[in-house]
Amino acid sequence: MDRELAEAVALIPPLSFADLDRTRRLFDDLVVAVPADLSGVCVEDRLVPGPAGAPDVGVRILAPAEPAGAGPRPAVLDIHGGGFAIGSVALDDGANAAIVRATGAVVVSVEYRLAPEHPYPAGAEDCYAALTWLAAHAPELGADPARIALLGDSAGGGLAATTALYARDRGGPAPVLMALIEPELDDRLDTHSMRTGADTVVWNTAQAVHSWRYYLGGAPADGYAAPARMADLTGLPPTYLTVNELDCLRDEGLEFARRLLVAGVPTELHCWPRTFHGFAALVPEAAVSLRAATALHDALRRGFAGADELTGA
Repeated sequence: MDRELAEAVALIPPLSFADLDRTRRLFDDLVVAVPADLSGVCVEDRLVPGPAGAPDVGVRILAPAEPAGAGPRPAVLDIHGGGFAIGSVALDDGANAAIVRATGAVVVSVEYRLAPEHPYPAGAEDCYAALTWLAAHAPELGADPARIALLGDSAGGGLAATTALYARDRGGPAPVLMALIEPELDDRLDTHSMRTGADTVVWNTAQAVHSWRYYLGGAPADGYAAPARMADLTGLPPTYLTVNELDCLRDEGLEFARRLLVAGVPTELHCWPRTFHGFAALVPEAAVSLRAATALHDALRRGFAGADELTGA
């Protein structure tokens, strides 16, 4: 393991999805204990229309404090992680504020409904409703509806992929970039890294079993619930995808990136060496975490500039 990350592992509280109430409390306390740097950023919470017949969806909007220059800003729809069952928009406040400062984008983070109280498709439909709202209301946010990126971390990465599939198949807004950070994509749990991931740090095979059980609510998964099952990946947005060497989710991310490339989707893949799940959020000052943040910001800027820029062409 990376030396800087290894020094912090002992400080990470044990989280068990088998005891979800306790894990939610510990996770929320951990987020509160590390205040986000919101300098230079304006923050606003809103309720926006939810899916048909469902409650409104909470969103947190982060925008540059300084006035916009000529033309609208790009936008990011952010979907937080947490195994589909824990977490809130507050989890991504620091990372999203850094995106605002680095790219000048408006970031809209989704407070989607959590499992097991709200199994699939509740959370996914909330994310898609937020995307359609963002595209329709971008001008009032000073944003460009034609330059929206989808961003998700862990389970949020899986939800971001689902949201992109919904947009493709429902004729919805077309994101210019899909950024999937250490994504949770496959309920089958049969990759090598998952089968050997009993002891991986933060996220392990047992956590994944409970996560998918909560999210699916006993129903079988299709290619929208678990994007790794989707047979056809053509027509998805240019993609930036990251995995971690010491993460049980590693191989499903690698396989999804391979399939995106086979489907003709421009894809940039990073495997961060000697890292574990959530390393960038848990140890943001580590050199590898800083490299990961810089690479994401660069990918977003290139995505906003146009699909042909993803590879730096």
